[in-house]
Amino acid sequence: QVQLVESGGGLVQAGGSLRLSCAASGRTFSSYGMGWFRQAPGKEREFVAAINWSGSTTDYADSVKGRFTISRDNTKNTVYLQMNSLKPEDTALYYCAANLRGGILQRNFASWGQGTQVTVSS
Repeated sequence: QVQLVESGGGLVQAGGSLRLSCAASGRTFSSYGMGWFRQAPGKEREFVAAINWSGSTTDYADSVKGRFTISRDNTKNTVYLQMNSLKPEDTALYYCAANLRGGILQRNFASWGQGTQVTVSS
C-alpha cells in the first residue's frame, strides 16, 4: 500500500496562488496514476485533477480548468497541484490519491492521503 502525505495548504486571499505537494512512499510511484480531490464542509468529495503514470495525460474538473495545473516528478515521488486565481469556492480539504493501475479513471483511485486545508478569503 502506498503512503501519501500532502503539504502546502494554507490561507490565501482570493486571486492568490498556492502549490500543493504530495509525497509518496515506495519505489513504484512512477507506475501510479495520481490525482487530487477536495471536500468542502457539508459537501461530498469531488474530483479536481489527475495525471497518468508518465505525465502524458491529465484531466481537470471544469471548475478548475485554466486555473489549476497538475504535474509530477517521478524522481522525487511527488505530485503537485499549482493553484492560481483562487476563489473562495476553492476552500476545501484537498486530498492526494493514487491509482495503482496507472491511469486517471476516477473510480480507480483507491489510496488516499490525510489531506491539506486550503482556505481562500474574499
